[in-house]
Amino acid sequence: MSDELSPTRKGIVLAGGRGTRLYPLTRVVNKHLLPVHDKPMIYYPLSTLMLGGIRDILIISGPEHIPSFQQLLGDGAHLGVRFSYAPQAHPTGIAEAFLIAEEFLGGEGCALILGDSLFWGYLDFLRDALRTANGATIYAYPVKDPSPYGIIELDRGGKPLSIEEKPANPRSKLAIPGLYVVDGSAVGIAKKIKPSPRGELEITDVLRAYLAEGTLRVKALGRGMAWLDVGTSERLLSASDLVSGIETRQGLRIGCLEEIALRMKYRTRAELSETIRAYPDSPYRSYVESLLAEPTP
Repeated sequence: MSDELSPTRKGIVLAGGRGTRLYPLTRVVNKHLLPVHDKPMIYYPLSTLMLGGIRDILIISGPEHIPSFQQLLGDGAHLGVRFSYAPQAHPTGIAEAFLIAEEFLGGEGCALILGDSLFWGYLDFLRDALRTANGATIYAYPVKDPSPYGIIELDRGGKPLSIEEKPANPRSKLAIPGLYVVDGSAVGIAKKIKPSPRGELEITDVLRAYLAEGTLRVKALGRGMAWLDVGTSERLLSASDLVSGIETRQGLRIGCLEEIALRMKYRTRAELSETIRAYPDSPYRSYVESLLAEPTP
């Protein structure tokens, strides 16, 4: 399945930041390692990339937290993917991820996802973007309060008109979720932008450059797709409730990386069976074992 996907084969998870809105939960633990129901938060953005067919993923975080991610995830071989790690000394904006990842990308495009972004629903919108070699693709998601987000303004035909970062008086209620598919020019663009008054390299400035070139595509995400950014204690609880409700009702697991590795044929049943032998007895291991016991389709 993944071999049918596009030119964009690399992914970045930005899992840095100080997590100040979740203090004191984040005093000694990186925000992206906190639990969302039954799994660490970072499992969810990783699952999005893996379901999109991306198997080469760079995880960016503070240097003091990278050992924890490495202990949790390893090099990804047990999942049939490759995880690399790079430090972000100080959280100075989303766009800095492209600069940190320059060597990893090697001139290629990528899908950048924020480590606190949880998507639930069909991911055809991502797979379509990954098949496009040029320009950038972002998404528009309606929210009740747009002020905490980057906002996209569209014309009646759905074409982008303007992009604002956390506006006091937003021109629309369409937030830009933390998932961006960009071509190989993103690094060069990021090198040219200047820090904002907040002292950050803003992702919105990178997107404005694509907009000015006429190569920015926007896909509206409406009903049938859930997006949550898990940046506050209230949103952390909401995300956990969403995952718990779906899993309890359907008997499935959202963001189970081993299941994705199996469904996407990144690993065989025999390989995953060997992998989970090292897992402790737990409901999570039992779930993966139940998947491996299913008849081969």
